[in-house]
Amino acid sequence: MINDLLAKKKTSLSFEVFPPKKDDDFPAVFNTLDALAKLNPDFISCTYGAGGSKSKKTVEVASYIQNQLKIDAIAHITCVGFKQTDLKENYEAFKKEGIQYVLALRGDRPQTMTDEQYYSREFEHASDMIRYLKDNTTLEIAGACYPEKHYEADTMENDLKHLKEKVDAGTSFLISQLFFDNDTFYRFLELTSKAGITVPICAGIMPVTTAKQLGTTVTLSGSSVPKELADIIANYGENPEDMRKAGIDYAVRQIRDLKEHGVDGIHIYTMNRPKMAAEIVTQI
Repeated sequence: MINDLLAKKKTSLSFEVFPPKKDDDFPAVFNTLDALAKLNPDFISCTYGAGGSKSKKTVEVASYIQNQLKIDAIAHITCVGFKQTDLKENYEAFKKEGIQYVLALRGDRPQTMTDEQYYSREFEHASDMIRYLKDNTTLEIAGACYPEKHYEADTMENDLKHLKEKVDAGTSFLISQLFFDNDTFYRFLELTSKAGITVPICAGIMPVTTAKQLGTTVTLSGSSVPKELADIIANYGENPEDMRKAGIDYAVRQIRDLKEHGVDGIHIYTMNRPKMAAEIVTQI
């Protein structure tokens, strides 16, 4: 059980994967999972598209992790586009497959969702959905947190206030958004402690192995880029292999430092690249 693991105060190791967008590419995710399983993670989470567009695929992937690989699985769910009936349906699917953990997120607004649908949704915030899940299911619930504050929050103080509401609603532990400056994460841990947030917090790490990532995932996350990482991209961005090696080295140094500081967990956003994950795990 993940809760028991995190309670032992030993730094856990976990991965995130996602179902491919194209159905034809879907079988490849199981090969990815088989390779990741050999690295002995404590748990693996599986994401999906905005508004639950891949929710059935998420259940299938999470079931494979849980039942075939015998590794604790966390299935992502979002409240954007989800009604109570949808949650009940997903809960029954999770229960059938023996999936006990979910990562409850607000999620991004689907492009196809109208203003009327968006502003009349049943769960406005992740905390609303967490309360519903806590009252109506037996699921264990993880939540997301943002070391540099959520991009929509006006102040870190208000963001921490909302995070405390999410934890009080029934969140067992937290997984952070990606970050590249460990001092930022350590300051965040101090702030959460002062705010009365005592649940375990896993540090989210995404290795930047291509210059393109700065224009996509990293930009969308709202995470700042330290000068050292910016210099790496400037120096190696035009050379794919050198950039990959430098990005992995940066992530390894981040993780080693986090482990030395005794963080609750390391959660690697693998981008479905098991070879990259293996190189990192070997070095840490």
